[in-house]
Amino acid sequence: MAAEDSIILGASRKPDDSYQRPEELLLRYGNRHGLVTGATGTGKTVTLQVLAEGFSNAGVPVFCADIKGDLSGIAMMGEAKDFLQKRAAEVRLDPYEFQEFPVIFWDLFGEQGHPVRATISEMGPLLLSRLMNLTDAQEGVMNIAFRIADEEGLLLLDMKDLQALLANLAERAPEIGARYGNVTKQSVGAIQRSLLILEQQGGNHFFGEPALRIDDLMRTTRDGRGAINVLAADKLMMSPRLYATFLLWLMSELFEVLPEVGDPDKPKLVFFFDEAHLLFDDAPKALVDRVEQVVRLIRSKGVGVYFVTQNPLDVPETVLAQLGNRVQHALRAYTPREQKAVKTAADTFRPNPDFNCATAITQLGTGEALVSTLEDKGVPSMVQRTLIRPPSSRLGPITPQERRNILSVSPVAGQYDQPIDRESAFEMLQKRAAEAQTAQQPQQQTRSQTGGGGGGGWTLPDFGNTPAPTSRTRRAPAPRTSNRQTVTEAAVKSVVRSVGSSIGRALVRGILGSLTRKR
Repeated sequence: MAAEDSIILGASRKPDDSYQRPEELLLRYGNRHGLVTGATGTGKTVTLQVLAEGFSNAGVPVFCADIKGDLSGIAMMGEAKDFLQKRAAEVRLDPYEFQEFPVIFWDLFGEQGHPVRATISEMGPLLLSRLMNLTDAQEGVMNIAFRIADEEGLLLLDMKDLQALLANLAERAPEIGARYGNVTKQSVGAIQRSLLILEQQGGNHFFGEPALRIDDLMRTTRDGRGAINVLAADKLMMSPRLYATFLLWLMSELFEVLPEVGDPDKPKLVFFFDEAHLLFDDAPKALVDRVEQVVRLIRSKGVGVYFVTQNPLDVPETVLAQLGNRVQHALRAYTPREQKAVKTAADTFRPNPDFNCATAITQLGTGEALVSTLEDKGVPSMVQRTLIRPPSSRLGPITPQERRNILSVSPVAGQYDQPIDRESAFEMLQKRAAEAQTAQQPQQQTRSQTGGGGGGGWTLPDFGNTPAPTSRTRRAPAPRTSNRQTVTEAAVKSVVRSVGSSIGRALVRGILGSLTRKR
C-alpha cells in the first residue's frame, strides 16, 4: 500500500519487463502541478481516476471534469474482474482493496448534478470577452460597461443585467464617450448578438445566483477523506468555449480567494483540467499570460493544477515549464505534428539510459505510461516505463438511479438547486427609466396646455394670417438627416388632398414648394 505521504501510481519495469519498484507521487509536491497526456484510448481517464482516488484518501479535495461520463464510476465500489486482479498482481498492489469515494456531482445545466453558477461580475470583462470572442474595440466597450456598473452601483449578476446595461450605454453614448472613449452602437450591437449566442448555448444557466462557493469544493468527510467534485461535461463539451472559460474562471477564483500557505505537507485542493487544449486554442496572448500567472502563483495557495490532454503541444511552453509531475501515455507518430509532439514529450523528461524515451512513447501499451515525478528537493525523477495501477472504484459510468441516490444525500443538496433573482442592474435600470418617464409627464402636459415650448408638439402652418416671427423668436431649421418627409410636409400634403379645386391645389403646392426650397 502507499505510504501516508505519497500516492502509488503503479510500478516501473526493468528492460526485461520484470518488476522494478513502485512509482509514487509525493504529496508534499502535489501542488507543483502536473500533466497527463496520451492519445485517445491509451488510459488517461484511468490515470486521472487513480490520482483522484489517491488524493481523496489522503484528505485532499479534488475537482475534475467528466468529459465522457465514465469517470462517474468513482462514486461506486469497484468490482473484482480478472484483468484488474492481473494488473494489481503485476504492480504488486497487495492488498488490492475495492472502495467507493465521496463524490459531489455538479452540472452547469443542472441536469446531472447540482447547478454551478457564477455572476457576471465574478467572471469579469476579460474572461467574458474571451468567452464571446470579442474584438479589441468590443472588449473596450465591455470594460467601460463594468466601470460604469461599479461607479453607479449596478449589480451584474445574470445575462439580462449585462444586456440592460449595454442598452443603457448605447443610449448614453455621447456622455460616456466623452469620459471613457467612443462607445458605438455597432460595438454594443455586436456584443448583444454574442450574448444571444451565448444564451442559446446555455450561458443563461451558468450566470446567476446562488453562485458557487469555493468552500463547497473543499469539503472533507468525517473519516478524513477529501470530496471528489465531478463536473458533468458531456453536454458542456458542445460549447467548448464555455467549458474552457468556466474552468479558467474557477482557477482564477481559487487563486483570488484562498490564502497563502507556502509549501504544505499536502495540497489543499487538486484541480484536473481535462481537454486542456480547449483553453489555449486561438487564445490571445493576454489570456495565456493570465493562465501562466495563475498556474505559477496558485501553488503557494496549496492548489495543484493537472492538465489532461492528448498532445503535449496543446499546452504552451510557458505553462508546460510549471508542470513538475508528468504521466505520458502512448502517442502516435504518423504525421509531422505527431512526430514533433513525441520529440517534445521525450525532451521534457529526465533521460533514462535503459531505453530511448522517444521510441518508448510510440510503443507503450494501454494502461502503460512514462512517469516522472518530483523527488526530494523538488528534483524530477528519472523517467520510468510504468504500468499504471488499477483503480479501487468502479470502471465506467454509474446508472441514472445511482446518480440520483448520490445527489439526494449530497452535503450541498438544496443549496444551489433553485435560482435566485434579486434586484440588480436590470431592475435598477428599469426603475430609473420609469422615474424619468414619470418626471417628464407633467412637463409634457404643461406644453400641451400652453401650446408651445420645445419640439414636443406641432401645428399646421397658418397661410398668411399669423405674423412672421421676430428675430427674437425665430429658430434656425434643424439640418436634414435623411430624405424622409418632415412632419410639416406630411401635414401640408394632407391639406392638398383635401382641397377640392385645381386652383386651390396649385396654390397649396406653391406654398409647399417654397417651404422645401427654404431648407
